[in-house]
Amino acid sequence: MASAAGFAAVFYSEPAVLGLLANVVSAFLLCLQNFAVAHTGLRPQGAEDILAGVHLILIGGFVQLLAGFLVFRKYDHLGGAAFLTFSALWSSYGATRIIAAAYPSLQNITLPSGNASHLLPTGMAHLSASQSAVAGLVAYISISFILSFCSATVNYIMPFIFGAIALALVFEAVALFGQWALVVSGVIELVIVMCGLYGAVALLFKGITQRYVLPGFGHPLFNVLLLGSAQKSSSKAIGEEKKKNTKYAEPMALGNICNTVSAFFFAFYFFGYMKNFCIGAAWISIISSCQLLSSFYSYLRGDVYYTTKFGVHSLYWLVMSWEEFTLTTFLGLSKAQESRLGMFGGWFFLAIACMLFLMSTHKDTLEMLQNASFIVLTTASIHQIPMPGAYLFLGAACSLCTALSMYATFASLINSIGEKALIPVGVQAMSSSALQTTLMAVKTCFTRSKNFPSGTSAEVPDALFYVCNGLAAVSAIQGSFSDPSRQQLSIPSVLIPGTIMQLYVCRIQVQGGRRFGCILPFCYAAFWGAWTWLRFAGHLVTIGAGNSEGFTAGSIAFLVLNAFLIILASSFNVVLLCMTLAMELLTICFLLFTLENLPLPFEIVMLSIFSIICFYGATASLANSMFGKDLMMMGPPLFTAESSKKDTEDPPPCICPKSHCTSGLRTIADLLNTGAVCGVPTDTVYALAASCKHPQAIEKVYRIKDRPQEKPICIFISNLDQLRAAAPPISPLLWEFMENVYPGGIGCIIKKGEWLKKLGVGAGYSRVGTQDSIMIRVPDLTVLVHLIDMTGPLAITSANPSGEVDSTHHDMVISRLGHKLEGVLCDGESDEVVASTVVNCTKIDESGITIVREGCIPAGKVMQIFENVKNRAV
Repeated sequence: MASAAGFAAVFYSEPAVLGLLANVVSAFLLCLQNFAVAHTGLRPQGAEDILAGVHLILIGGFVQLLAGFLVFRKYDHLGGAAFLTFSALWSSYGATRIIAAAYPSLQNITLPSGNASHLLPTGMAHLSASQSAVAGLVAYISISFILSFCSATVNYIMPFIFGAIALALVFEAVALFGQWALVVSGVIELVIVMCGLYGAVALLFKGITQRYVLPGFGHPLFNVLLLGSAQKSSSKAIGEEKKKNTKYAEPMALGNICNTVSAFFFAFYFFGYMKNFCIGAAWISIISSCQLLSSFYSYLRGDVYYTTKFGVHSLYWLVMSWEEFTLTTFLGLSKAQESRLGMFGGWFFLAIACMLFLMSTHKDTLEMLQNASFIVLTTASIHQIPMPGAYLFLGAACSLCTALSMYATFASLINSIGEKALIPVGVQAMSSSALQTTLMAVKTCFTRSKNFPSGTSAEVPDALFYVCNGLAAVSAIQGSFSDPSRQQLSIPSVLIPGTIMQLYVCRIQVQGGRRFGCILPFCYAAFWGAWTWLRFAGHLVTIGAGNSEGFTAGSIAFLVLNAFLIILASSFNVVLLCMTLAMELLTICFLLFTLENLPLPFEIVMLSIFSIICFYGATASLANSMFGKDLMMMGPPLFTAESSKKDTEDPPPCICPKSHCTSGLRTIADLLNTGAVCGVPTDTVYALAASCKHPQAIEKVYRIKDRPQEKPICIFISNLDQLRAAAPPISPLLWEFMENVYPGGIGCIIKKGEWLKKLGVGAGYSRVGTQDSIMIRVPDLTVLVHLIDMTGPLAITSANPSGEVDSTHHDMVISRLGHKLEGVLCDGESDEVVASTVVNCTKIDESGITIVREGCIPAGKVMQIFENVKNRAV
């Protein structure tokens, strides 16, 4: 139904203007400060540095974050990744200035070191708090160069802006140790200002006029296809037959960028170049938040694997960073060494890493290598490994993760831009069907039956929900009540997954419209928050078992609430029911603790059982949701609530057959052939269709939509061979262009003529197009192509009242226009949230093409296709 996803991307105009201006203002602020410091020799301190940091966070961070959101909605892989990355960069740099100014004592802190700093050569100085930001700057320098190179395949403005940002960061890093670099950095930042302003103005004019007025955009510095030929052994060769999703840009590059920055910062720390992780915690927290956005956009694209993977990686970096912050800022090595031995959260991370590796065996080799490196990383972070050796191991693992993530960033960006596997990513270890067969064989082995009753189908966020609760439970295991150091170290590994990350799961459950689904993570987030407050942070705020009457009352209330959740869970599946039952027993443990009567072994057993249930639930949910099948047992519901709603539902206002049934296609085809108007799915949004053989039906379309008569209606044909058979007077250049854009979301306006009657337009000739031209499109949707084969060419326009947003689900068509239609072909959610891109090709040989309307295919992509075609023709 109508939702935020229903907004058309064209409504956002050119959000890259906002991102470029955010970079311009941020660079100009740094430029002014750098020139001032170079002139006076005095670095900004105190309130001046705090204000500069706040400006960087608000303008370079939040404003650019908004630009990144909007660009992602426009299916711009590069722009979305770049703006969100630089949003994290400016926010992190601003946070560094605020922390360094607000806590000057951190500049020369002498607390015991918790990392491998004792391994540094004698006499080698540790970095101060502000200087430790160099680790993040170096990581962003590498990413900026990658973004600069990749943007050269799209236009020739962004490469200079991103390249200048990379160079400015180089000298900003040098300036942390010597003031001479400030002038060079300031000059480069002026280049960012000038190039960014020009780019913003150029895009602003393009957004206003819907065409490129100023040069720089629409033409790349070089063709992305020059980077290589498509890899025949790419994952799609053996791969996954999945509908192309162009509602949102691909978030894989952003997720890999976040892994690169986080892993590099940790490698810098674990090799002993920082003795305090205060700045590191800020940088990792900000970039991990961006990684959560990549998980969220994966969810919006319906990709459960990357939703889970990036969510787990973000969770890992957050937990690790705040553990190290707690260790280096409050405890120190001597206090933490023994306490760490009783912490078990690392084992759960290792189990989840192995699960992700198993689920990636049907993907490319690069993805498997990344998951293998994550296994090495989680192995190194197991708390039972002695700290000096563990940190060297972790440093090496982070270095490996950095290298793989950086290559994956480059490969995902180039392959997304080129829409081909131009950069090698390797072959699959096994096909998706082989992995499904293996999982099904395991299920059959345990159940002894192929027809074991299944529970409700798994949803995209379910795996992450189980991961959060399982990690919180394992991390909550304590060997005694009297180890404050272990309790303090355990706070991040319980609070972050159990409460903070679970609120994110709650958010995406709400996005999916699952009413019960968002209640569970919200309630359990509150439970783990209370557990952390009393059990681990209680000694810090003088709350203990003897003065916790409020927690006693709260635990009794939660017992009652969870009893209702148990009843609801019993209508879903056995795994969820077992989880809620185990949570009831954990609540009893919490209650007994407040009453100072808790048997600790019982709590340890219950936490262990709860975590095992969660691990199985995460694995089963991920496998079942990835393949849309019950490959792993979740167990049938104990009872199914029969809804009386079906009995009271009003009948639909028109005939509504399903698209996957041949009888449904025949029904709609028969209606169209008799002169009816029907709603049909397309490869973009839902449309109203009328047969070109019935001019009165086309007139009816105008009345149904309240569409102005001066707005022409286009026609759809099933393939380009139909057009060839009609022998229109089309030039070789236009034929070649059509070969490259059909089938797909691009419609071509060509000159109208009597040849249309040979095409099968017939009596509707005067009702479609204008007097001189007609827009023709070949849809990339099998259902609609079959329908056109049964009816002949169809007159098509979007299925919405004139001036309103497009319909992205058949329910929207039925509710808005169903009472005016004879039928609606129901195909679920549409592939796009915006209509097709319209290109005027009537003067293609004289002056090229012009973009009449930018839709699901970006104008830059259309122009790139045309330039390639024209160059080949020459």
